[in-house]
Amino acid sequence: MHQRPKGTIWRLLATARPVLPRLVLATLAGALAAACGIGLMATAAWLLSRAAQHPPVLALGVAVVAVRGFGLFRGFARYAERLGGHDAALRVLGILRSQSYAGLVKQVPGAAISRGDTLQRFASDVDSGQDILVRVLLPYAAALLAGCGAVVLVAALLPAGGVTLAAMLVVVCFAAPAAQQALARRAQVRTAPLRAEMMSQTVELLHALPDLTAYGAARGRLDRLEDVDRRLRAAHARTSTGVGVGNAVVVLAGGACVWGALALGASAVATGRLDEVTLAVVVLTPLAVLDVVAGLPEAASTFTVARQALLRVHAIADHPDPTPDRAVPEPLPTGPYHLRVENVTARWVHHGPPALAGLSLDLPPGRRIAVVGPSGCGKTTLACLLVRFLDPVAGRISLNGLDLRDLAGDDVRRVVSLMDEQVHCFDTTIEGNLRVGRRDATESELWGALRQARLAEWVSGLPLGLRTLVGEHGSRLSGGQRRRLALARVLLADTPVLVLDEPTEHLDDDTAAALTADLLAAASDRTVVLITHRGFGLSDVDEVVRLTAE
Repeated sequence: MHQRPKGTIWRLLATARPVLPRLVLATLAGALAAACGIGLMATAAWLLSRAAQHPPVLALGVAVVAVRGFGLFRGFARYAERLGGHDAALRVLGILRSQSYAGLVKQVPGAAISRGDTLQRFASDVDSGQDILVRVLLPYAAALLAGCGAVVLVAALLPAGGVTLAAMLVVVCFAAPAAQQALARRAQVRTAPLRAEMMSQTVELLHALPDLTAYGAARGRLDRLEDVDRRLRAAHARTSTGVGVGNAVVVLAGGACVWGALALGASAVATGRLDEVTLAVVVLTPLAVLDVVAGLPEAASTFTVARQALLRVHAIADHPDPTPDRAVPEPLPTGPYHLRVENVTARWVHHGPPALAGLSLDLPPGRRIAVVGPSGCGKTTLACLLVRFLDPVAGRISLNGLDLRDLAGDDVRRVVSLMDEQVHCFDTTIEGNLRVGRRDATESELWGALRQARLAEWVSGLPLGLRTLVGEHGSRLSGGQRRRLALARVLLADTPVLVLDEPTEHLDDDTAAALTADLLAAASDRTVVLITHRGFGLSDVDEVVRLTAE
């Protein structure tokens, strides 16, 4: 039977289980701080009223000490609440970030998330877990605990006053947020997606600005961005209106409670059921309670936005792994490695059209094949299958007779490495980019990989050599240099099987032919699968396999 997934708050609390004791202590400290504020107001009201009767000074001594004590303890408790609450929230934030990264890694390379949306999820949405803990759960729990204590205090002095105060708490804690949600819920739900859309379009605009400017299309993209900004500002305005209405309900409820307590208290004084000094406590205590609960409507608004953000974070963590490992994977066989693709069919979308159908290849050790075909024929899908970024839906791929699905994905990638079509250079040094391939490589091994990729002479001529920064996405390198650096990184990994997916993309024919020759020469006796849409310069491979688009 299908189980209903846990609610957002329960999942967050389950994530926060290691720090629950800290959260409980922070809640108690917050309730103590609120109670000290209420006690300070009640005691001060009694003290001022009693002092007006000119009693002996010693009769006021206990109240004076209590006022000082409440003032001191309120500051200490507030500090403890902030310290404990934020410490616990930051720890939970670290757990949420780790879960989100792990979930995102599962979706590589077929993640259907735009770069801007991914930035939004990690820059803002994950922080929503901290917001719910610090700005929603803790204030609500502390306010309700302190408020209930105040109701008991006032009810002990004047039962009708306690009922009035309880009614104010119900209005402020539940009715005011409900009224606010009725006005602004739709806008609050739309705020985070609009922010994600705006960030996505901004990132795309920044990366594509040279092309957009060259073709005169920048104005249209700016207009689209302005439209998203307009809708985002409208959503914020609607949310602010809801918060304003909620705050107005709080103020009205607080004023009504004070006036009600005054009327009931005056009647009780007239009938002798309450003395004048205690009347001040009954009337002024609701003001202190109002100060404690005044921020709850805003906390409710924060909850609505943060809940939607957490749902998107959980969507990453819950995304099914397209290549799940067995509970007990088979051990990696020893080399040399013989790779076979046997009548394989694969698709990226469940029940979608096949991206590759009925392909068979035989790759004994040292064999070099070129897979040629137009865009959409499944070349990149084949590359992802070979490094187990994707599993076939029919047929199988075997390594020394073992199905790749029976091996751990990380073990497969210790044998088969991929130089992807989208070459990525990290915004660090040449050395840092090379060490992505093998972190423990010696400097001589780094230079050896550069020589194989025909980059050593160029790097040695740079003032900083291996310490030269390559810029964001390798912006300080030419297209050919970026691809040769990526080749050196793959060669440094020293895997027996190399899968090179469109290594000459975006290069002119002469540069592409030279790079292809260098790739095959640098691969030495490794097994090579060269995936390309170019049908020339392939004389050094053992076999050319041509794919056709369906």
